[in-house]
Amino acid sequence: MALHRLSTSEIEKKIDRIAQSPRDLGTLECIVLRLPNEKRETPQEAVVSPDGGLHGDRWRMAKSPNQRGQISMMNASFLRTIAGDEDRMTLAGDNLLVDLDLNKDNLPTGARLRIGSSVVEVTDLPHTGCSKFERRYGIDALNFTSSHTHKFQRLRGLFVRTIKPGLIRVGDTIIKIQQT
Repeated sequence: MALHRLSTSEIEKKIDRIAQSPRDLGTLECIVLRLPNEKRETPQEAVVSPDGGLHGDRWRMAKSPNQRGQISMMNASFLRTIAGDEDRMTLAGDNLLVDLDLNKDNLPTGARLRIGSSVVEVTDLPHTGCSKFERRYGIDALNFTSSHTHKFQRLRGLFVRTIKPGLIRVGDTIIKIQQT
């Protein structure tokens, strides 16, 4: 089976989907736990906390986990576009796949989001693509996300840290609660 890899022009034709993402009230579409050996688990609910990040994710297993990179979040519409099918979406390595506008104007560093009973805060740590992202979705997808034109949209995603621990569930409404 051939890998689904869109060209830059094919991605550009579909980019309007991302512009339709809600700005203030989004939806948590998928929770992804990154496990050792590139395995993934997609629970229907998970606990997040300031010390543990997304419980069960390999972030906590790092020798010196970076609090600014605790939980990664990516726009599900964009990921769906470049992945080609739902099964390949978890390969991106992002923890929370969301229907929400992640661009810097909408969610600057310090913006807070309520997801379930938790509160998370957008950090200043840049979320950039890596060789694994390129291998899974193609060089055009990687270059598109990191281009000067689209970097501001945070198509590759962003990082959040947990401010208030709580339980999150697939289908939860994501509420923008603080703009800084």
